[in-house]
Amino acid sequence: MGIAPYVTGLAEHLSARGDEVIVVTGVPHYPAWRLPEHTRAIASEVRAGVRLRRRRHYVPGSQSALRRALYEGSFLAMGLTGIGLRRRPDVILGISPALAGAVLAAAASRVYRRPYGLVFQDLMGRAAEQALVKGGRRVSTGVRRVELGLAARALAIGVISEGFRGYLSAAGIDPHRVHLLRNWMHSEVEPSETVEETRARLGWQTYEFVCLHSGNMGHKQGLENVLEAARLLPGDVRIVLAGDGNERGRLERHAAVLGLSNVEFVPVQPPGFYEAMLRAADLLIVNQRRTVTDMSLASRLTSYFGAGRPVVAAVAGESETGREILAAGAGCVVPSETPHALANMILTLRELPTRREEYGAAGRRYAAEKLTAVVALKEYERFIDRLTSDSS
Repeated sequence: MGIAPYVTGLAEHLSARGDEVIVVTGVPHYPAWRLPEHTRAIASEVRAGVRLRRRRHYVPGSQSALRRALYEGSFLAMGLTGIGLRRRPDVILGISPALAGAVLAAAASRVYRRPYGLVFQDLMGRAAEQALVKGGRRVSTGVRRVELGLAARALAIGVISEGFRGYLSAAGIDPHRVHLLRNWMHSEVEPSETVEETRARLGWQTYEFVCLHSGNMGHKQGLENVLEAARLLPGDVRIVLAGDGNERGRLERHAAVLGLSNVEFVPVQPPGFYEAMLRAADLLIVNQRRTVTDMSLASRLTSYFGAGRPVVAAVAGESETGREILAAGAGCVVPSETPHALANMILTLRELPTRREEYGAAGRRYAAEKLTAVVALKEYERFIDRLTSDSS
């Protein structure tokens, strides 16, 4: 799912209400982590009334602290060429990650002598510590210092999860400046197919119990755990990894070495087909490394809950993702990096169709009550209006 749909939705919503919106951004590369062919260094376009200023930047094929630094640095260097405006903006908003987005907001604040706000979709200081990317721990102190320094100077801060507040308050940031801005379910996208049509198209047999993990296949997800769980499952339990990411190739090779005939890799699905795929699965999986706790909240959960399917999360018990699933009553949490626990829960739920229906219904209810675009974007409006009024 990623963060882009939420930034896009916010920009288009603000434009629709009459605001002039300019977005300085990079080029589409997630979750494949590859530059599109024929990418221009500088490009401008208008979509849904939003003026986009795209800047080409380095995209690493695999993750390490050094490659991440080059990614952030190139985005920052190119992004600085996109912040010049003829008129002074009323509001400057930085989205993190990338951390460079927050730095650009601070730079624009200096240029125009206007305060800025930040929205944290992930905590990069925590990510450097928890994701276990090569070299991450060595740079985590510096990343945290930059991130919290930017937050300390921001007029207001938005977070997508209540669990992010502790990280900020521990750094002495006034809690009254921190506001909850939830991501939302994209309910306007209807499934393009019936469950039966989707299962037939993807080759899923009626007798198979299909367990689906969708989205990014990166280092943070630690999907080797899912492959190891697949080894413990019978052949009529199909494990599907759908999406892309810089770990996909390695995972495909690992699955081949293990000889896993019940594991399938599915490419990124377009809107409509993605929603249909989620609903066609019997069970949805979230998997994260055990070190991932309060650095992020899995963005795929909004789609998972909206699909009305039970969720099994192999995550740290203290993770934001685990807390959200339990708060929604949408599924179960099992210990991360413990393949037999994941396999056992899958087999247990396969035999409990009524329990699966209850979890799916609870997730859908939670999404309808708390994760609608109407509710979430209204909070964003208040946040933007607060930035405007407090800076005047």
